[in-house]
Amino acid sequence: MKNNIGIIVLALALLAFLFFLSSRQKAPFLPANETHNHALSNSACLTCHGPGKQSPLKPSHPPKEQCLLCHKTEAR
Repeated sequence: MKNNIGIIVLALALLAFLFFLSSRQKAPFLPANETHNHALSNSACLTCHGPGKQSPLKPSHPPKEQCLLCHKTEAR
């Protein structure tokens, strides 16, 4: 009986963890405009969003070399 309770508690903890992961904030889609239609590589993103550029990323932004890993177009 104690083994069954342990398994149930473990399963509930796993479900709670998976729910937490699925509810995390997702990266926004790339804007559907002419500028971003040509953003097909991370280096293309950094031409505007690199340090000292017109729209630099905040220092708290996650890894800056993996733009298209998180940010997608709605069609991707």
